[in-house]
Amino acid sequence: MEYKIVNLVASSSLGAGLDLYNLATAIPEVEYEPEQFPGAILKMAEPKVSLLLFKNGNIIISGASCEKDIKTAIKKATKIISEVQKGAVFKERISYKIVNLVATSNLNKQIDLFNAAVTLDNIEYEPEQFPGAIVRLFNPKLTMLLFKNGKLICAGAKSEEDIVKGLNKLKKVLAGQKDTSPKEEKEEKAPKAKKAKK
Repeated sequence: MEYKIVNLVASSSLGAGLDLYNLATAIPEVEYEPEQFPGAILKMAEPKVSLLLFKNGNIIISGASCEKDIKTAIKKATKIISEVQKGAVFKERISYKIVNLVATSNLNKQIDLFNAAVTLDNIEYEPEQFPGAIVRLFNPKLTMLLFKNGKLICAGAKSEEDIVKGLNKLKKVLAGQKDTSPKEEKEEKAPKAKKAKK
């Protein structure tokens, strides 16, 4: 199954304390409202990502579409901060950890979400609240939003390997589910309904 990463979230540490007030005063792209949130937000146009900056030097990068964006964003952020906070000494090699990968994919078939929710485990479907079904997988630990047109959103992955495993598991979970459009499925449902009544 093909998939597209739409959001990559990573955490890191610059290794030096940050003066958030001064950064917000000197850098137009930094928003800082300590009474609402303890961190400052640095929004970048290229790559198009947002960085949460904390006083202890910890940062969270979100909105990246690939790991290259994360590396570029960290380099740019340290350069921008160094120009304002002259005395800051950052780590020479700043590592990061991916904490969440969000991807989209498509099963390329119609899904009977009501039937899936009734017959399968770990699926929540409340159409009056949300048009998609929520599928929870435990190994890898993922949450998937599944829509009746077959499109889905996969969240909670720590690596692309998790996404691939999760999509393959979902296909197996839905193996009993067939395309809702063919007439053959309606014919197959009849004997199953009779068995359930016995």
